Amino acid sequence: MSVDSTAELDALYGDYPLDRAFDEMREPNGDVRPHYQALAETLAHLPPDELQRCKQSADLSFLTQGITFTVYGRQEGTEQIFPYDLLPRLVTAAEWDLIERGLTQRITALNLFLRDVYSEAKILNDRVVPRELVYSCKHYRRQMRGLQVPRNVYISVVGSDLLRLNTGEFVVLEDNLRVPSGVSYMLTNRRVMKRTFPQLFHSYGVRPIEHYPQLLLATLRSLSPEGRPEPNIVLLTPGVFNSAYFEHTYLARQMGIDLVEGRDLVTHDNVVYMRTTDGLKRVDVIYRRVDDDFSDPLIFRADSILGCTGLFNAYRAGNVTVTNAFGTGLADDKALYAYVPDIVHYYLDEDPILNNVKTFLMTEDKARKHVLANLDKLVVKAVGESGGYGMLIGPHSTARQREEFAGRIEANPRNYIAQPTLDFSRAPCLIGNHLEPRHVDLRPYVLFGDKVNIVPGGLTRVALERGSLVVNSSQGGGSKDTWVLE
Repeated sequence: MSVDSTAELDALYGDYPLDRAFDEMREPNGDVRPHYQALAETLAHLPPDELQRCKQSADLSFLTQGITFTVYGRQEGTEQIFPYDLLPRLVTAAEWDLIERGLTQRITALNLFLRDVYSEAKILNDRVVPRELVYSCKHYRRQMRGLQVPRNVYISVVGSDLLRLNTGEFVVLEDNLRVPSGVSYMLTNRRVMKRTFPQLFHSYGVRPIEHYPQLLLATLRSLSPEGRPEPNIVLLTPGVFNSAYFEHTYLARQMGIDLVEGRDLVTHDNVVYMRTTDGLKRVDVIYRRVDDDFSDPLIFRADSILGCTGLFNAYRAGNVTVTNAFGTGLADDKALYAYVPDIVHYYLDEDPILNNVKTFLMTEDKARKHVLANLDKLVVKAVGESGGYGMLIGPHSTARQREEFAGRIEANPRNYIAQPTLDFSRAPCLIGNHLEPRHVDLRPYVLFGDKVNIVPGGLTRVALERGSLVVNSSQGGGSKDTWVLE
C-alpha cells in the first residue's frame, strides 16, 4: 500500500487541494513524489500532538535565539519572530544541478555586463540593451565610470529568486544584487530542523550548508586590496533599527569579524580606519549592508548618517574593497531584468539555462496599452522597489487600486513593469494539525570571488496566508528549510 493511501496520512492531509499549480510533494493524481516518500511516512506515523510539540519547540528555539525581522509601517510594533514552517522543502540532486549551472551562468554574465557598462559600454554601442534604460536607472552610478574594481568582481553576494511553474520548470523572477538578505534564516532554519527531525535528516543524506559563513569570509578575503595578505574585514550595518540587523550580527559573529556602523569608521589620506579601544585600525574589506545612497555623504546622499565620509574616495584609490560594488543595483533593475537573456547571449554566446518570466516594459507603447487594458490579470511592480512594496497583484486588487496604478504608470512608465500572474509551485505546510499547500519560491545564495560558489539549498520563502502569492516576510510570508538531496 502506498504511503498516501494510509488512513493516517489521509487524516493529516485534511483539505489539501491539488490544482494547476505544481505541488512539490504530490503528483497531480495525489501520489507522493518519490523523493518525498520518507518524509510522508514519518509524518503519517507521528502522533498528532507530536507535530505540535515539534512546532512549539522550533518556535521556542527561534525566540531564544532572537531570530527576528523588522516590519516597517506597522502600528503593532516592528520586531517579529521570523515565521517558520516545520516541513522541509526537498530538492533532488538533478534539480539542484540545473539551478546551480543556471545561476552560475547568469551571475557570470551580469558581472560582465556591469564591468562593460561602467567601462567601454560595448553592449550599449551595439544596441543590445537600450542606452536610455541604463542611464535612466536610479541605481546607475556615474561615479563608477572607468573605476577599477578589485578582481573585476562587482557582485560578490547574490540572492536570485526562483519560481517553479506548473510545467515543473524553474525560472528566475528577479536578481537581488545590492544587499540580498535572508541567508541567516537559511542557516538557522537548518540548525532547528536537524534538532527537530534528526533521524529523517540523516537518512535523507541532505547536503550541508553550514559552511556558508566560511565561504563568504573566503570570498571577501579573495577580494582584498593588493599587498594586504592578512586583510581586516568588517561588516557595515545601518544599525539596530534595520530590518536585517539580526542577520548582520549573526554573520559577523559566524565569520569572526567586526560589526561596524558608519560612525565607527573614519578615513584619512584615502584609507579607511575603524575606531577601537586601542586606537585606529586599518580596514581592508567592507561587506556592505548599507545601500549606495547612504554609504558616503560626500558622494551620495549628503544627509546620510549611516555611512562613512570619504569611503568612496578610498574605494576609488584602491585602498579598500567594498562589496557588493557601488552601482550594482543597475543590474537588478526590474526593467533591465527583461534583457538578461540577451545579456547572457551577448557575453557568453549561450542560451540561458534558467529562463525569465515574460515581462512587459511600460516604456513600450504597445506593451503599456496591453497592460492598462488587463490590470486585473497582471502583476505590476515598481522597478526599484523590493520586499513586496510598490506592487499590484491584479487578480487580488480592487478597482480603485487598479485605477491608482494606471495613473502611476501613465505618469512615470519607466518606473513600472508588468508580468503575468504566475500560478507558481506550492509545498505542504503544517497549518494547525493538517497539511495544506502554500505557494513557495527559492532564493539560493551565490558567492563570487576567485570562483563562483553556491551552497546547496537556499531560503525557501512561503506565502503562509491561504491563497496569497506574496512570500516576502514584510508582507506576511515565512520560510522553510531547503534540503538538497545527495
